[in-house]
Amino acid sequence: MSVWDSLVGQPNAVATLRRAVDGASHAMTHAWLFTGPAGSGRSVAARAFAAALQCPQGGCGVCHSCSTALAGTHPDVTLVRTELLSIGVREVRQLIMHSAMTPTLGRWQTIIVEDADRVTESGFNALLKGIEEPPEKTVWLLCAPTVDDIVPTVRSRCRQVALVTPSATAVTTLLESEGVPRDQASFAARVSQGHIGRARAMATDPEVARHREEVLAIPSKVGSLGGCLEAASWAVTTAQDEASAATARLDEEERKKLAIVLGMDGGRARRGATGMMKELEEQQAMRAKRFVRDRLDLILVELTAYYRDVLVCQTDAGSDLINADFVAPIEVLAASSTPESTLRRLDAIQECRLALASNVTPQLAFEALMVSLA
Repeated sequence: MSVWDSLVGQPNAVATLRRAVDGASHAMTHAWLFTGPAGSGRSVAARAFAAALQCPQGGCGVCHSCSTALAGTHPDVTLVRTELLSIGVREVRQLIMHSAMTPTLGRWQTIIVEDADRVTESGFNALLKGIEEPPEKTVWLLCAPTVDDIVPTVRSRCRQVALVTPSATAVTTLLESEGVPRDQASFAARVSQGHIGRARAMATDPEVARHREEVLAIPSKVGSLGGCLEAASWAVTTAQDEASAATARLDEEERKKLAIVLGMDGGRARRGATGMMKELEEQQAMRAKRFVRDRLDLILVELTAYYRDVLVCQTDAGSDLINADFVAPIEVLAASSTPESTLRRLDAIQECRLALASNVTPQLAFEALMVSLA
């Protein structure tokens, strides 16, 4: 057992990181950039590397240093995971101050930024100063989908570790090792398209499987304008309801804790308490907005896979279908449309994703998408 066991289907990345941990000549550096598609394990790789750097045995996976680093409780491993839409300059400056501290227990002061692609422009400017002249025992580990998500001045100072989408076979093997029956593991690995977290959820949570079935029923429901509007409304409402369910309790707990700190629970309120409470509520609204966007993006991923399968049938590409359990409606749509129209639908899905990223109202973005799919 070692910390590297959690990296599925990433032999090249593991080899690179092992050389750095083992002290190979010029293999170690003070700033790293982990890139790869969603579900490939960017943050998993960063955590494993952080644990191996602290471990006296280079990542045994069982010692106190490894277990606390992987769990996020090691005093010299700082994990930054934002639930907001961005990471601002104030947060980055706090990280830089923390990075200057001497390691207390481990060998390195390690800062992991899971959502480095969400750092603002001013935040990157501050981060640049921090990684240009870092303390001797400080290591920055940045995670982002692609190198283009990080400004050139910062990424040029990082050693890049590119992760790939794990194969369905590798994900199936992982799920089986976790106790999932083979048929169920194989199905989850295929429909998740190499996204490990999604595969786990698909294999263990019936609600996730049910939601997928509802999404893949959309192409059969958009034959009329009414059907398009109904499908768009379902998608947005579902995402908003899930966001409310996921954040309501957390929001209330945060408000209660802050009220106690500020003396707003019956005591004498501190000066500026109202403003601080308003700032918290704004952050909570941004968190809910991000959750809605993420859920809607997952719907777009499912639809992309569906129309990809339609195109496979239309072109006799010979590739396996991702959604083989929906082969009947896929073949019907393939026979009643053209490859050109399918490509236009795939383009429309991408345009919807870009619209959401540009803060277009989700309802309008999805209504436009559903009309295009029809």
